[in-house]
Amino acid sequence: MRFRTGPLRAAAVLAAAFIAVRVLYRVLFHGADGTGPVVLPLPAWRLPPPFAHVVMFGPATVDGLWDAVISALPIALTILAFGALSALLDMPRLIARGARRGPVQGLARAVAIAWATLPSLADAVRAVRFAQRLRGERGGVRLLAPVLEHTLERATAVAAALELRGYAGRGLAGECRHPVALREATMGFGATAATAVVAVPHLDLSPGTLTLLTGATGSGKTTLLRALSGLHAHVDGGWTAGSLRVAGHERGDVPPRDLARCVGVVLQHPRAAFATGRVADEIGLALELRGVARVLIDARVREVADRVGITPLLERELRGLSAGEATLVAIAAAIAEQPILLLVDEPLADLDDDARARIVALLGALAHQAGICVVAAEHRADEFSGVADRWLTVAGGAVAETAAASPTPSIRSALAPIGPDGHRRSPDRRSSPQGARPPALTVTDLTVRHGDRVVVAGASLTLHPGGIVALRGPNGAGKSSLLVALATGAEAGGVALVPDDSDALFTRDSVQAECRRVDRRHKLAPGTTAARFGALLSLDAADPALTRRLRAHPRDLSAGERRCLAIVVQTAGAPRALLLDEPTRGLDPDASRLVADAIVAQAAGGTAVLFATHDAAFAALGDRTLRMHAGVLDPAAAPAPAPAPIASEICSSADQSAAVVPKKRRSPQEDEPESERERQPELAPNPAPRARGVRGWRTPALVAANLAAAAAFLWPLVASAVPAQAQAAVPYIALALAPLAVVLVLAALDASVRSAHTLALLAVLAAIGAAIRIASTGVGGVEALFVLLILAGRAFGPRFGLLLGATSLALSALMWGGVGPWLPFQMFACGWVGAGAGLLPRRVRGIPEIVMLAAYGIVASYAFGLIMNMWFWPFAVGADTSISYVPGGSLGENLGNFLVYSLLTSTLSWDTLRAITTIIGLALVGHALLRSLRRAKPVATPTPSPAPRAVAVPHH
Repeated sequence: MRFRTGPLRAAAVLAAAFIAVRVLYRVLFHGADGTGPVVLPLPAWRLPPPFAHVVMFGPATVDGLWDAVISALPIALTILAFGALSALLDMPRLIARGARRGPVQGLARAVAIAWATLPSLADAVRAVRFAQRLRGERGGVRLLAPVLEHTLERATAVAAALELRGYAGRGLAGECRHPVALREATMGFGATAATAVVAVPHLDLSPGTLTLLTGATGSGKTTLLRALSGLHAHVDGGWTAGSLRVAGHERGDVPPRDLARCVGVVLQHPRAAFATGRVADEIGLALELRGVARVLIDARVREVADRVGITPLLERELRGLSAGEATLVAIAAAIAEQPILLLVDEPLADLDDDARARIVALLGALAHQAGICVVAAEHRADEFSGVADRWLTVAGGAVAETAAASPTPSIRSALAPIGPDGHRRSPDRRSSPQGARPPALTVTDLTVRHGDRVVVAGASLTLHPGGIVALRGPNGAGKSSLLVALATGAEAGGVALVPDDSDALFTRDSVQAECRRVDRRHKLAPGTTAARFGALLSLDAADPALTRRLRAHPRDLSAGERRCLAIVVQTAGAPRALLLDEPTRGLDPDASRLVADAIVAQAAGGTAVLFATHDAAFAALGDRTLRMHAGVLDPAAAPAPAPAPIASEICSSADQSAAVVPKKRRSPQEDEPESERERQPELAPNPAPRARGVRGWRTPALVAANLAAAAAFLWPLVASAVPAQAQAAVPYIALALAPLAVVLVLAALDASVRSAHTLALLAVLAAIGAAIRIASTGVGGVEALFVLLILAGRAFGPRFGLLLGATSLALSALMWGGVGPWLPFQMFACGWVGAGAGLLPRRVRGIPEIVMLAAYGIVASYAFGLIMNMWFWPFAVGADTSISYVPGGSLGENLGNFLVYSLLTSTLSWDTLRAITTIIGLALVGHALLRSLRRAKPVATPTPSPAPRAVAVPHH
């Protein structure tokens, strides 16, 4: 048990503030007079009718003030007790235990994921703020849109990861001998077979083989991999037709979660899909979700980490891993349950030479020595020469088997550069001699430190107008830090940077809006930026294809088009130097040539270009290459030492490899709990799925729980109907009733979190909500959380809104030590705000929708203040004031006292400011955030396969 002082300090501040507020209320409402010496000789002031019974101020005496302090001590001590409890208990561990079993298992998992998401949320905020700094713009409320886009993308990735790890799955067994068997299989999106993305006439893959899948961006590689994993039909909203059998099961009939033990998947950008905080927890997540005993999980995690060669990383935080380390951890997590089939999507993206070699060797060893059927989609096909057993290419919507890939040609040899007039020029791109013009950028002895660590040591370089320079070096060499320093340092005027995360530059919800914003900022003629973007794509202004792209959301463009848009945005001000960080990360050769065209066009116009890359073929685009290693910029920098052979790390002996080789799987007909326990006695099977008839209790339970919560809020008014001898117990009954109502509501709504997509969305939005609340609450009544709750409730419905409000409040309280008897009331009140937005008329769209939400925000802001004041009013004011709660008093008397208390303490101040800030927030970001939320809306049901239709499928 580790004692944390933060929650106790926060509780002490709250307790002291409560005592101060109690004393202040006594002074304000004629409750501090006594028989002792007078400290504040204030005149008494009686309010006019109908509040003539209320007296303000009056003399404050020593004993009157002391009585106020004493009356506040019981609640202040309660606050301290909860703070001490939070300081002693390991909240993340308790949340993790609650996520394994119990009536609110789904919500507990959401909170656990949200807790792990908070550090990455801070990273997203920093990335967006940095991107806006690169654009030369100030931050503000519009930063919420790109931050939300970041977190929604993370939610989508986490959702897929949870589905693939078996969240709420049945744990079906599979057939080892036939990992993949496709017969006349097609897959696509939409309602007709004409929308097929890729077709596979016949494909059989065997255990112990490595198959490489290649093809251009958008050709269907990822669609095929996601179809094999089950994500395409069950999560992405796509359809499949024909026969697509994986591990003996028809993929369209079995969701990913049910076959998770047989199929391991490493998604693109694995870092974004991590659902925990530590390496060890991420590797053992699939076992954790199945309820395996902790000791067995720990043993399996150590075993897998040893085989993959990442044992030293087990206690590391995931957010601190390099790109190569993150990929290795993702592979370890995917093979933790000894799968039959391993699917890996672009494992070499953004890796240096050594990391790529290590990943390739690892995948080869898993296939050839551990016996797993490995399928990898990758643009860098030549990296797998000598390792891959089969080569499949996706082109024209069909899959064909090809020979081994040839080495990737130099980008310069395949590129005919574009001149400033938009016409292609010969590859010999030489303008006037570089020495005839002064340098575009000169830096001497540049040193960059991150804390006490030197990441760039004494770098000196000169960039000439029209020159293109490539910067190479291993991961962690300091390339990104050098580019950032050049773009933001003292000499940064006229230097533009397209960062690695270039999508963070976009803050509008359409490409057209983004281009218009750039035109206005740089005082360009309307349409200038859109025309420049079209020119890079070889599209003129009248081309319908350009019109479609301008109407699209920036993040819906292809990866190469997004990178080109970022270049257009950053070069609108005609910088003298353009810097790019990994401009071809995740791009196929065609998209890389598109980006190369954009770079050459900038250089042809006289801009000096410096780009950092791991891509040797793309680096040939430069006139010269600089190398960097361990923070030192030197064309002759020594290469990093070669890594140890991965094969020896994984399968150095027969007994080691046996631990990774999948055991013989039983046929589907033998898949019963008894046989499953026989096959792996050390692992507990998944619990049986809930019966459908259980759902009948949820609606009555929700109604009953919400009525109980309403009674707990309104107890000062309800108590008037209670017999006099029982009225003293009513406040304590209300305090006990609220948390019970919360548990009942969350248990009833827990089924709403059975979808991995809903779980992940709830988790990341709760993390955002908690962060927003901590940053804004208490500052004059500002409650920016209301904007998120209203928009999320509107986009996802009342149940999601209720869950989000409750989860956000719970998570924020856990973070800052605000756990106390008030928390259930806050959870309900905020949950009702989100749920109410989901009950508004659905057909309203556009500006009227924002107006409707703003009107609702006003009502919700005042209603929130009133209902929160109601339950706390008797405790806050105490007895012996002119607006105190009167036990046994009439309804009219107590209601009048409450309205005066609420009007003077919050309605005219905090609640009004809350309403104003909610309106402003909805007006500024409501449209953009709603569009983002609706783009990420969970798929309710799989899209059915289209009607049978003849599809032209070439046979090979």
